Amino acid sequence: MSAIVMPELPGNPLAKLGWVLADSWTLTLRGLAHWARNPTQILAGLAFPILMVLLFGGIFGSGMQVEGGGNYMEFLMPGMFVMAMAFGIGETMAGVTADASKGVTDRFRSMPMSAASVVIGQSIVNMLYSTVVLLVLMGCGTIAGWGWNDGFGPALAAFGLLLLLRFALLWVGIYLGLIISTPEATSAVYTLLFPLGIVANTFVSPEMMPGWLATIAEWNPLSSTAHATRELFGNPGVGGTSWIAEHAMLMAFVWPLVIFLMFFPLAVRRYRALSR
Repeated sequence: MSAIVMPELPGNPLAKLGWVLADSWTLTLRGLAHWARNPTQILAGLAFPILMVLLFGGIFGSGMQVEGGGNYMEFLMPGMFVMAMAFGIGETMAGVTADASKGVTDRFRSMPMSAASVVIGQSIVNMLYSTVVLLVLMGCGTIAGWGWNDGFGPALAAFGLLLLLRFALLWVGIYLGLIISTPEATSAVYTLLFPLGIVANTFVSPEMMPGWLATIAEWNPLSSTAHATRELFGNPGVGGTSWIAEHAMLMAFVWPLVIFLMFFPLAVRRYRALSR
């Protein structure tokens, strides 16, 4: 069988950009059409974070205390928003791996389309889905007693930070989906996502953890976004004397940027390498 040859991009930079954008939009529409054909899968994905809110807020919340005082549901919800963004890694990876196992990725590689547009189209679809997840979670949290207390502007900024984290982490999911050969192997990633989300300030303050574990939790990239969004939403639990806690707002930008700069080129390079 002859090797699949990747198409050459136009030499003109503007033509190259236009080609990438057009292909990316086409693949975005393909992802939206997949949503329309599989509404049960989307609804199941939306139900999971809602169940997590009910579990941790409704069942465990009565026995939890917030460092410095305050409503635990208001402390919890920013952490749940961050967890939802982190668990998107598994959803993205599952979608990419499914395409590869069904031969869809091979068909894309054989077509005259930009390699970057395949992963960019996947990222746009995932960002739209993550936006819906956040809105649903915020509605659920509002019913359960959560709210933003510092106005619409800071709340919108917090929403943007959450999507920024998701945008960075989805490239981790795309890269892992391209290197994992079977859909069944993606279950192992979900196993690793739980400790990533729990060893952070998502459910409890690091001040309540043993010293060594508190240090790991504070330097977890998820903690910076959770800390910053709590501050912007005006929710309790904002504190800490370590450098990383005092600069959480800055690190909520720095961590996603670092993750993106690491995994975006890896994802594109890996996709191109599939044809060799």
